[in-house]
Amino acid sequence: MSVPAGATVPVRRHSHTSVRRILADSFRYFGPRRALQNPVMFCVWTLFWFLLVVTLAPRLFPDLASGFDPSYYLGITIILALTLWFANLSDAIAEAQGRAQADSLRQIRSGMKARQLLPDGTVAAVSSDVLRVGDTVLAAAGDPVPTDGDVISGAAMIDESMMTGESAPVVRESGGDKTSVLAGTRVVQGEVRIRVSATRGQSFLDRLIELVEGTHREATPNEVALRVFLAALTIALMLVVASFVFLVHAVSFVSVDLGTLVALIVCLMPTTIGALLPAIGISGINRVSRQNVIAKSGRAVEAAGDLDVLILDKTGTITVGNRLAVQFVAAPEVDPAELLNAAMLASSLDDTPEGRSVVRLAARRGAVSQRLEPGSYRVLAFTAERRMSGIALNEGGEYYKGSVEAMQNYGAVLAPATRTAATEASRQGMTPLVIARNRQVLGIVLLKDVVKPGIKDRIRELRTMGIRTIMCTGDNRITAAAVARESGVDEFLAEAKPETKLMVVRREKALGRLVAMTGDGSNDAPALALADVGLAMNSGTSAAKEAGNMVDLDNDPTKLIEIVSIGKQLLITRGALTTFSITNDVAKYFAVIPAIFVAASGATLAGISALNIMGLTSPHLAILSALLFNALVIPLLIPLALTGVRFRPMTAIDLLRRNVLVYGVGGVISAFVGIKLCYLALAWATAQPVYQEILRAVLHLLAGGGG
Repeated sequence: MSVPAGATVPVRRHSHTSVRRILADSFRYFGPRRALQNPVMFCVWTLFWFLLVVTLAPRLFPDLASGFDPSYYLGITIILALTLWFANLSDAIAEAQGRAQADSLRQIRSGMKARQLLPDGTVAAVSSDVLRVGDTVLAAAGDPVPTDGDVISGAAMIDESMMTGESAPVVRESGGDKTSVLAGTRVVQGEVRIRVSATRGQSFLDRLIELVEGTHREATPNEVALRVFLAALTIALMLVVASFVFLVHAVSFVSVDLGTLVALIVCLMPTTIGALLPAIGISGINRVSRQNVIAKSGRAVEAAGDLDVLILDKTGTITVGNRLAVQFVAAPEVDPAELLNAAMLASSLDDTPEGRSVVRLAARRGAVSQRLEPGSYRVLAFTAERRMSGIALNEGGEYYKGSVEAMQNYGAVLAPATRTAATEASRQGMTPLVIARNRQVLGIVLLKDVVKPGIKDRIRELRTMGIRTIMCTGDNRITAAAVARESGVDEFLAEAKPETKLMVVRREKALGRLVAMTGDGSNDAPALALADVGLAMNSGTSAAKEAGNMVDLDNDPTKLIEIVSIGKQLLITRGALTTFSITNDVAKYFAVIPAIFVAASGATLAGISALNIMGLTSPHLAILSALLFNALVIPLLIPLALTGVRFRPMTAIDLLRRNVLVYGVGGVISAFVGIKLCYLALAWATAQPVYQEILRAVLHLLAGGGG
């Protein structure tokens, strides 16, 4: 399938097909293989099938209590089926969030052709599926990029809109760090030779498809640990229930009904968090993918939520990346208007970001652009050796700007006041450029790498979360100190070399800290591989992208701060719903235990009636109500599991306090209210003649089938 340049791939959402797929998956997940992946829900799955057999064929269990009530057993079985279905539904909805995007990406990948450069110099048209690592392909204007690779010759404008959503084409050329291209993008202009770096099934497009689908997601370490805890808690509850049954028999000399025993086990198990745990993990990865970030595993997303140290570049991350003119300082006895006009002339043909910013600032200060006729001037372009630029008019008059040293070499003489102003500006982290006309210094213009708006607040938020920020820059110490002071980072390293990041990562990890960093070059690859969260830029080299465990398709280094927030939100959501689930289960004691004693003994025992604070008079309805609420709370919490608990930067103590107050106390209150409402609804429904007729017909059918 070909995609027009500049067009994005349409993603269909909430279609009838996707709804049918979700429902089909929710029933397909009833299989044992899927159930085994979740210990808590596997226990519910086992109890459901066991009780279903008991309900359909009670004669197979002669030891059942003589008071076997088929309608009661049927009700428990149906509610257990609902519990399992709601858990499966949460997984299916979470996985469906990225399925439409994955289908569109598959359409991009399917049927792509490539022009392979053979060893004998000829070009052959082949399918992209047959390409191997190390092969060379040609791509010209209008051609799709058939596979991931690096540009080894030529330069081209690449349209990556179908991958990143960014409509502006990007430049990819051989040499440097911006050589990497992605399968599925399209060449807009130019021609390049590409060395294949990934085969089909291993490209970033394939990984993105797996990521957004969530079908091959591996459980993260924290998730595995929580599952082990929930499994241990379930086993402990089994022992508690066994002891409880023995206690009931010892006190009342009556055995607990089998259906009631199953209901007790399910109600007290942490089924809520057990059912929602996979959906929480999948939705966390989906939120990362919506930021146009490819996470190679859920471990990287989770690690982002536990970070201790964040290593940031200065240029492009903390600062805008281009030095901008912020102030003019006229030399003694020089009219400021004269300085502005000279700066305008010296920069009028300078197409660099710095030159354009000088023109803009001079225009805002009142300078008027002078019309220059073709052939009436000569341009002196900036070079790294010359470090000055400007124009020389044929009629006479040279207007140049440059560094202090370069202008001194040119023959300009700085007044003491001007030299002092330049030195002070350098001390504050700014870059002074001298403006001269015919070797006469008219003043200086100050350039500054402007700190991005809001970056100081973001770094303050990270500090609140306990994350220390370290800025690495190749600038001198004075400039680095000024930027660090303005942005609020905790530490900075000036005059950093490529291996400095690796040194910092090793140092912090040796102290037992979790570290994140960004990078795009081959020399960043070792540090990206060593960091717990390594965010590689899509525009960087294949080595950097292979080394990192995340790839940012938008090439925005500040995205790492967003990823930290998503990781924190993932952990907070899991913790909040775990707190809710456990306290919710505790509250069910007050509905189930009094009802069990009443059902077992036929009368309320002394002291037990005090626990029946909700006034549930019918034992069977009380147990069914608790079980029904236990099932219904799962779909009610699916939206929260998918969207995540709202993240606000706060300390661990404040976070714990909020979870206990909101989700702990909320779990107890909601259980009391919910069970009471379910009890009233069941009491009303069972009193209706229609219900009696339906129940009689179902029981007759079951009796015929099981008889």
